[in-house]
Amino acid sequence: MLFLSGITSTVTAQTPLHQQIDQLIAEGKPQFEKQAAPLADDATFLRRVTLDLTGTIPTADEVRTFVADSSPDKRSQRIDQLLASPEHARRLQYLFDTMLMERRPGKYVKTAEWEEYLRQSFLENRPWDELVHEILTVDGTDKTTRPAARFLLDRELKSEVVTRDLGRIFLGRDLQCAQCHDHPNVNDYLQRHYHGLDAFLSRSYLFKDPKTKQASIGEKAEGQVSFTSVFTKEEGMTAPRVLDLPEIPDPADAKKAYKVKPAKNVRSVPVYSRRLQLADALTSQNNGAFQKNIVNRLWAMMMGQGLVEPLDMWHSDNPPTHPKIVSLLSEELANHEFNLRYVIRELALTQTYQRSSHVSAETEIPERSAYQMGLLKPLTPEQLAWSMMQATGVTSATLERLQTKQRKVDEKQKTKKADDTLWQEEALHGALKGNVAAFVRTFGIVGAQTTRFDASADQALFLLNGNTIQAWLAPSGNQLTARLKKLDQPTAIAEELYLSVFSRFPTEKEIKQVALFLEGGPKPTDQDLQQLIWAALSSDEFRFNH
Repeated sequence: MLFLSGITSTVTAQTPLHQQIDQLIAEGKPQFEKQAAPLADDATFLRRVTLDLTGTIPTADEVRTFVADSSPDKRSQRIDQLLASPEHARRLQYLFDTMLMERRPGKYVKTAEWEEYLRQSFLENRPWDELVHEILTVDGTDKTTRPAARFLLDRELKSEVVTRDLGRIFLGRDLQCAQCHDHPNVNDYLQRHYHGLDAFLSRSYLFKDPKTKQASIGEKAEGQVSFTSVFTKEEGMTAPRVLDLPEIPDPADAKKAYKVKPAKNVRSVPVYSRRLQLADALTSQNNGAFQKNIVNRLWAMMMGQGLVEPLDMWHSDNPPTHPKIVSLLSEELANHEFNLRYVIRELALTQTYQRSSHVSAETEIPERSAYQMGLLKPLTPEQLAWSMMQATGVTSATLERLQTKQRKVDEKQKTKKADDTLWQEEALHGALKGNVAAFVRTFGIVGAQTTRFDASADQALFLLNGNTIQAWLAPSGNQLTARLKKLDQPTAIAEELYLSVFSRFPTEKEIKQVALFLEGGPKPTDQDLQQLIWAALSSDEFRFNH
């Protein structure tokens, strides 16, 4: 039996992880349930979890079906369905691409190949430590594993870039200011930490094959890392190390330095590679920072902010708001072989995740870090693109067209691809990825991740005058404008609009507002309906996951 001190009720090893998390969130707060927001209603929950797990909003029919379902376990069933869907792998592809590459343009590895590598990895639910190990060990010479080398190759093995990003992205520590001296503001970040990480890769370099022009990673067998503080002039030297873990010395009895010796236009390969020690050291069970960093990032993905914020400023003066939860999640992640899907599922099952983003007027709005109510999360560019296409009916119309075409092929080839969910997701992505790219160009931010939300003039103009959005509002086929046009009553129009765009039924007040807007003629015009949909798509309610 496992006891966690101070928990309001006894927690046993058999207590599901999601229940343990909820108990730790409420720990030490006798008035927690009274002050906390209630669980979100079914429609809000469905929109939230569909966005978080698959990157788009549900369809109007999915909302109707889920709300009408009286099964007591329908939420857990829906979570499992979403996690098992091909769309979940695509959502994690987007998320981890942004985390690892921060929207850098492809330079030495084609972006599409890297994205496909990530998607396949998440379809197979590969363990996080295994994935990181591959990303940091491949050298780009093997065609089958070359996409995984993008993290290092597209940073051109530049020491100051790679070292900083290793610390930020895999350890939650931005060591940039520790390059020239101990960090002036963060006592925990020392110069030896920065240069200990640098020492893994300081012998590696970007090699360009003179014949094929292909870039790969070469490495030398010599070179030591030394440093001098620009402030104190104190000097130091370090072998590869991860933070305060022991240094990793080179083998003392090496009789041969190289498999391939350095020469002009030759990629040198040492017998002993410092670079190949990096992945083992980083993902080691002894390196708790690796585990804590990824669970903090998964928490931020689901809850709207990290237990440590900013995500890459983890130090003793900026500790986790809930250290027991960090320890619990890290331990469970390791116990479940770094299975990210397991952790995401448990987070989605918590009451903490499922709470409403509203509290009663009589209740004081709690601190964000208290997690007593759902936090608003601005949609990522990818979520916004797919959700707008879902709302306007572009997604369903495109899939229908693709399936019609594929069924003719299936009939000839005796296959059933048109009904296969994986084929459908891949075909849709192929047909609509240009639209997603347009949203990323307008709404994406190149560089370090941020949880801040800033709307720009370009974004407003894209929504206001952009040809893309205007085309989606055209009353063609079975798209939303065409569906609304077939309805006679304002009540029916309001219901279909709200279910399609906001994933919920309208209130009586909202139905009256729609009726008031449409009155004045015997039948709404196309322009009336398009303005109605555009206003809904441009609203705060649509722009955020709540």
